[in-house]
Amino acid sequence: MLRRRTSPLIRPELDDDPLHRTLLELRPTQQLHGLGAGRTSPAWASVAELLRTTGRDWDRRVHRVSVLARHLPAAVSERWAADRPDDGDALVLRAYVQSARAPAEGPAAFRRTEQACLRAAAACPEDPTPWLALLSLMHSGAVPVRDAVPVWTQAVTRAPWHRTAYDLMLRYLSPRGHGAVPDMMDFAWQAAFQAPHGSPIALLPVAARAELAAHRQGRTGLAELGASGHWTEPAAVREIDTALSRWFHSAATPHAEAVIDLNVLAFALTRAHRPAEAGQVFQRIGRHMTHHPWDLLPEPERTFLYWRDQLTGRSRK
Repeated sequence: MLRRRTSPLIRPELDDDPLHRTLLELRPTQQLHGLGAGRTSPAWASVAELLRTTGRDWDRRVHRVSVLARHLPAAVSERWAADRPDDGDALVLRAYVQSARAPAEGPAAFRRTEQACLRAAAACPEDPTPWLALLSLMHSGAVPVRDAVPVWTQAVTRAPWHRTAYDLMLRYLSPRGHGAVPDMMDFAWQAAFQAPHGSPIALLPVAARAELAAHRQGRTGLAELGASGHWTEPAAVREIDTALSRWFHSAATPHAEAVIDLNVLAFALTRAHRPAEAGQVFQRIGRHMTHHPWDLLPEPERTFLYWRDQLTGRSRK
């Protein structure tokens, strides 16, 4: 008999189960008579504990703070900052929350959020997270790249080869952001060449190529199906080989957003007609699909499931 097909699991927390539990606990629909009713501890206590246990794992801290900022009820971060005005974690989370909301609130909110990011940075001087909140704010505010680079430098000085920092700068340099194709590709290639063995930065040129495909698709309206040489040209082959040898096949500990990088790599391998290697990546992905880059194709979930099941044997009898 055919095995039952399992649906993909698409969630912002990726495979971070402690973060998933925290978000479920604080989901507004689970609150009776308002957030935190009936609690013996403040609603923000579980968030504080999660960030406390994250410690100085800057990679996972940025992932958790950014997801919490986008998906927690607004009252949680506001109450935490009000109850503990000098708590560094509370200040960092509030800075990220404000960074996510400022674009819709106008210039005054931008200035307030900039000050919130700098205050959080002063409270947590070794932490790259407030600087990445500020970088995200500058990206959404269309601040020129030359003014954003010093902020990015502050982050990577505190956490060299920080995966999210490099991803944010890649998007900044993207033609869909505030840069141009040559700048984006040069940044990705140089970073991948210089990054230590086992670093996910090795995948950055592949991510840049997916970003380029999205840019071209946005201009033409045509799906980037990979029928052209975009994924099979010599440069693309070298980029994929580098990602495989210097990251995927290394013994590096999985990083917080590895699921995102694995989806990018699996997508590239299917477009490049390399099924055996794509199957290995899909084995590691399991159910954890991300919207991008599969949204470059028609019916992204169906396409993801087709390739995953075909290349891992899940559709066999």
